[in-house]
Amino acid sequence: MTETRDPAWVATTGDREPVNLRMDLPHTARMYDYYLGGKDNFPADREAAEQVIAAFPNARVTARENRAFMTRATRFLAGEVGIRQFLDIGTGIPTSPNLHEIAQGLAPDTRVVYVDNDPIVLTHARALLTSTPQGRTAYLDADLRDPDGIRAAPQLHSTLDLTRPIALSVVAIFHFIPDADDPYGIVRRLLDALPSGSYLVLTHGTGDYDPDAERAAEAYRQKGMSVQPRSRSEVERFFDGLELVDPGVQVVHRWRADGSAVEELTDARVSIYGGVARKP
Repeated sequence: MTETRDPAWVATTGDREPVNLRMDLPHTARMYDYYLGGKDNFPADREAAEQVIAAFPNARVTARENRAFMTRATRFLAGEVGIRQFLDIGTGIPTSPNLHEIAQGLAPDTRVVYVDNDPIVLTHARALLTSTPQGRTAYLDADLRDPDGIRAAPQLHSTLDLTRPIALSVVAIFHFIPDADDPYGIVRRLLDALPSGSYLVLTHGTGDYDPDAERAAEAYRQKGMSVQPRSRSEVERFFDGLELVDPGVQVVHRWRADGSAVEELTDARVSIYGGVARKP
């Protein structure tokens, strides 16, 4: 893939003060990187992640299968559906292939806006600002809890055409949003800005199959990070008013599986739901 740097980098991050990564405190993005076998993590992250693994030994499996779902969902939307615009919120530390690499590998003219507000992600954002010459990528430093700010951001409007369908991707992020922050309202506000024919891609951790998932959530809470696993019906509520793509909300390894993972894995080992739905 021929890479180009997007000028949105200057507008988004160029004038910011150096970020404080607080390497002494664990961070959800760096812990996820550790589960995936990455190297962008520090001792505090690894210690906290190992405590989660001690409570829920399949944490690495969950992370791996969640990412595999993201890949399949992106290929489905860019390939079968023909979506050419993606809004990815809660991006996390770049891990190749990133969403834009997957989508642009199928459709070079795809445009992607990444959104996150974590300092560690900001330091790695340049890796997200590569694109085919035909497409475009941009990074927006913004908080998921401020959907109206995201909707109004100049970077969003200069990169994506909000009159054409957009895939909103919120993968493995809403289990970090407690009920007090109105997660369902956040999704509705974001979808309200998108036209008919847009899609929602969402994954969410659950304790439906393995009680150790709640123990893992408590391990996060003990480190000061809010985590709220939700049931199938609670996850399905995120898709209210949308047309779910077959096979609906499933434990992610069962959503359009393309290999032997379904035979090798149990729902308890994976313990994260995923779904894709169309806005009518």
